[in-house]
Amino acid sequence: MRPMQSPRRAFLRRAFAVAAAGFLAPGVVRAQVRAGIRAYPFTLGIASGAPTATGVVLWTRLAPEPLAGGGLGPGSIDVRWEIAHDERFSRIARRGTAIAQASRAHAVHVEVEGLDPARWYHYRFIAGGEASAVGRTRTAPSAGAGDERLRLALASCQHFEQGFFVAHRHLAADAPDLVAFVGDYIYESSWGREHVRKHRAGEPRSLAEYRDRYAQYKSDADLQAAHACAPWLLTWDDHEVDNDYANDRGQDLDPDFLARRAAAYRAYFEHQPLRPGVLRAGGEMRLYGEHAWGALANLFVLDDRQYRAHQACPRASRGGSNVVGPECTERTEEGRTMLGAAQERWLGDGLAASRSQWNLVVQQTLMAPAGRGDGKGVRHWTDGWDGYPRARERFLDALVASGAANPVVLGGDVHANYVANLHARPGDAASPVVAAEFCGTSISAQGPSARSVAALREANPHIRFADGSRRGYGLFDLRRDRLEARLRVVETVKLPNAAVSTAATFTVDAGRPGVAEAQ
Repeated sequence: MRPMQSPRRAFLRRAFAVAAAGFLAPGVVRAQVRAGIRAYPFTLGIASGAPTATGVVLWTRLAPEPLAGGGLGPGSIDVRWEIAHDERFSRIARRGTAIAQASRAHAVHVEVEGLDPARWYHYRFIAGGEASAVGRTRTAPSAGAGDERLRLALASCQHFEQGFFVAHRHLAADAPDLVAFVGDYIYESSWGREHVRKHRAGEPRSLAEYRDRYAQYKSDADLQAAHACAPWLLTWDDHEVDNDYANDRGQDLDPDFLARRAAAYRAYFEHQPLRPGVLRAGGEMRLYGEHAWGALANLFVLDDRQYRAHQACPRASRGGSNVVGPECTERTEEGRTMLGAAQERWLGDGLAASRSQWNLVVQQTLMAPAGRGDGKGVRHWTDGWDGYPRARERFLDALVASGAANPVVLGGDVHANYVANLHARPGDAASPVVAAEFCGTSISAQGPSARSVAALREANPHIRFADGSRRGYGLFDLRRDRLEARLRVVETVKLPNAAVSTAATFTVDAGRPGVAEAQ
């Protein structure tokens, strides 16, 4: 069944119904019917990502039977693409043909070049006599061109079972220039309260199973709308593979974990608007990278899963996280890393070289200290930055040494909105504030209890705002002189048409590290 394509926003218009003869020669149509396209193939939507001043990545996957392996045969299929200055495609900027290969789940990643800086474009795909929905994307400004604004949306943690993706609908309506998704795009496991819908299968472990899990998530109309509204930057967290995995070790100490991780990584690539250059030998992927938005902002996207040291002091016969106190001396060992040595060096060098007005560190989780005392000392959760305190100190030292202007750390993972000041000596209020932090709540995954969030906030005065009761996303408007952050939250994720509101608004003034008072 063809998905509904009613407008989400002024720029998300109804997709054009296109006759095959208008775009494809009869021989190509016949070849595609023989290849297995007998139903609408764009069931998983379209997406764009990784914008530069002159280009962008366009993505789609042909899947007429999305929840049954895609429903296509073993052959390759030609997919036409077009990117235009207008949504009626009367002024084509670039067009071409990509090959959707069965070995890549019939997904295509088109790296479009030769576009104009700081421009909005419309794009679509054509295959099997059908046209996709029309998406909207844009290029970044070129340095010094005078485009001194950016609206960035921050999102993470979308559990399909625990809630509808209504937050994505509102995100699209807020018309961001760019979306940063910082992990847990899918959930491999079923857990939580008051499910509104169900995963169609058990926990994925094989490539085919991960592909089907992505297909179920990407069939969601609100998620498709968010992808179609603007280009995305993406990084992953743990649930794209396995809860609390670290580097080459899974939570259950599975001896075949690296094979599972390789399958999960491949499926992740196949379903995201990523450049093929991220692929590495042996099933690895390099997701971390620097993305410039003219002279206004540099966005340093990090990967804190693939290269990290194993969590300190795990439970007996387990991997993954734990909550530990002073007895766990492993936690504070000097060499422990969250990012890996190569990524740490790359980040330090990039910050030192940056001449942007704002420097946004886009990573997975809460960076501010979040330990709590229990009468026997302060206890820390080992899967976050609290489990890697020396790595956090190295990051903050490098940040200060770099002299990078107006640093702001963005994160997700913990299913709550936290706004914090990061001090040169973490948790030491007497040391200088060196950066602001905004850690966003989840799209739909359930949050922590009000009691635990209140206790965390009380124990850590550098955390200026804490709320785990509501789901949503962050919206950041950057100008040269100020960053304004709005914490957008929905009434409930148990109803598909819930309203949105702003829980709090904060500002960061250029030249003054840290957050101003809530408005």
